[in-house]
Amino acid sequence: MQVGYARTSTLEQKAGLEAQLRDLDAAGVEKVFSEQLSSVDAARPQLEATLDFVREGDVLVITKIDRVARSVANLCEIEAKLHAKGASLKVLSPELDTSTPMGRLVFNMVGAIAQFEREVMLERQREGIAKAKAEGKYKGRAPTAMAKADEALALLKSGMGATEVARQLGIGRASVYRIIEAVAAD
Repeated sequence: MQVGYARTSTLEQKAGLEAQLRDLDAAGVEKVFSEQLSSVDAARPQLEATLDFVREGDVLVITKIDRVARSVANLCEIEAKLHAKGASLKVLSPELDTSTPMGRLVFNMVGAIAQFEREVMLERQREGIAKAKAEGKYKGRAPTAMAKADEALALLKSGMGATEVARQLGIGRASVYRIIEAVAAD
């Protein structure tokens, strides 16, 4: 059985998720697991569900390596879990299949290159931010949660819980608690 996994980093990336789902469907994937959250997050419940679901002879199909792995080590860990179950990994772009020794070799090489590219990009990003800060041009991201502090406090006073306030306002639960702490400090 071909099992698919699709992931985007944010809920706003609907087109990216739809494109992955379309590509997986075109590849003949029979069951798809998907989620919309950053791979930096500690837990990726749908990825774990996917890895639990696959059985001997199954193929986990993904559209791109960066949709499933955080690093080469993480990529190898995922591939090792699949290999231990007698399953394999197939990447649609670039086309890779770990069901053969040559496929695993190329897979690891491409994974290493992808990690290198990501690290170089992050390094350039940090340098650009440092330069912009030095020139007084970088102000950072606008604080969205604190702009909603009055609304959050009103909802909390009405008896609504922090989780519900966060969901209703589209902010993180931790942000709600930071708003409460800021008010208490005043």
